[in-house]
Amino acid sequence: MVAFNVTDTTQKFMRKGELTRAAILDVALNLASRDGLEGLTIGLLADKMNMSKSGVFAHFGSREDLQIEVLKLYHHHFEQEVFYPSMKEPRGLLRLQSMFSRWIKRVSVEIASGCIYISGATEYDDRPGAIREELVGMVRAWQDALHRCVQQAVEMGHLRADTDPQQLVFEMYGLILALHHDARFIKRPGSIDRAHLGFERLMQSYDAKLPDANGTPAANQHIKPAAKKSAQSV
Repeated sequence: MVAFNVTDTTQKFMRKGELTRAAILDVALNLASRDGLEGLTIGLLADKMNMSKSGVFAHFGSREDLQIEVLKLYHHHFEQEVFYPSMKEPRGLLRLQSMFSRWIKRVSVEIASGCIYISGATEYDDRPGAIREELVGMVRAWQDALHRCVQQAVEMGHLRADTDPQQLVFEMYGLILALHHDARFIKRPGSIDRAHLGFERLMQSYDAKLPDANGTPAANQHIKPAAKKSAQSV
């Protein structure tokens, strides 16, 4: 009976510690979104949590460890909101459209706070270290997912056979960066609509019905009617 009580108490203590750590990370993510990862300090976080600095440090080995955990939490949210729901769509154009549409939706929500992928790239573009490596790995993982999706759309005949997946992903990323810049920095109205329009035109330029770069008609590679309708409604 004594052993059971000790174990039960330990489990409750661990559960409380996990909840506290999760709460700290949630606040830290909000602060990092607003002030950047470099603006995230143990002192500021302790004040927001009404904790001592040592209390915050007890959950993270260092400030760098805290920043990396914040990055991982942000990446987790991104996957849950953008990547995994899109994987439920059929392979090809519909999935690619879903990925970009959900990506825009997330960025539009972050206009007021900021996208850590984008702000982090500015903070760490010339600063080597563990945080930069973690951030680069996450961005590359997302670009690789987009690349695979584009390749599948080509293989299924939804996009032209001569489509360069890397180029298309580059252009998609450019639309997101332009959206973030104009909507957040310049605060230009209509930026979200322009991003959607830009993607629609991009898809039209890679439409399998169009001739390839050599002027050869792309026979039997038409976009399916349902996918075409979806493309026009983005």
